[in-house]
Amino acid sequence: MAAGNVIVYDSFKKFIGDGTINLATGSFKVALLANSYTPDLNAHTVYADLTGELSTSHGYTAGGSALAGTVWTESGSTTTFDADDLDITAAGGAIGPFRKLAIYLNATVNAHVKPLLGYCVLDASDITISDGNTLTVRWNAAGIVTLSGATA
Repeated sequence: MAAGNVIVYDSFKKFIGDGTINLATGSFKVALLANSYTPDLNAHTVYADLTGELSTSHGYTAGGSALAGTVWTESGSTTTFDADDLDITAAGGAIGPFRKLAIYLNATVNAHVKPLLGYCVLDASDITISDGNTLTVRWNAAGIVTLSGATA
């Protein structure tokens, strides 16, 4: 399943600037959220602000899955944060329903406990992964987050 566009939280921009989030060296996780989660781009700044996360069961662990293969690259005036696609497998029962995911730094930096990067809506309807099946979240070919601007 292709992930929708990742929408960054307002605090992410500040966290990049003040060094709270270092995309080149940070350890990031992805949490699965029910459709009941209503993002507040201004007020939600850390993992504890998320609501509707799935409970630990059937192959999903509350707190989410680690992003593997994260990379921060620069090409001309474009800088991109990307990672390997994410596989989530249900075992012993179904995982879900969920519709959204949130990405966060799995660390405490500058007194911010697990600062948020962004969220995305995976589908227009709820998703349930049936027992024994795997959902693969495929990040956009342009990267999870792309920053671009004019060169000097």
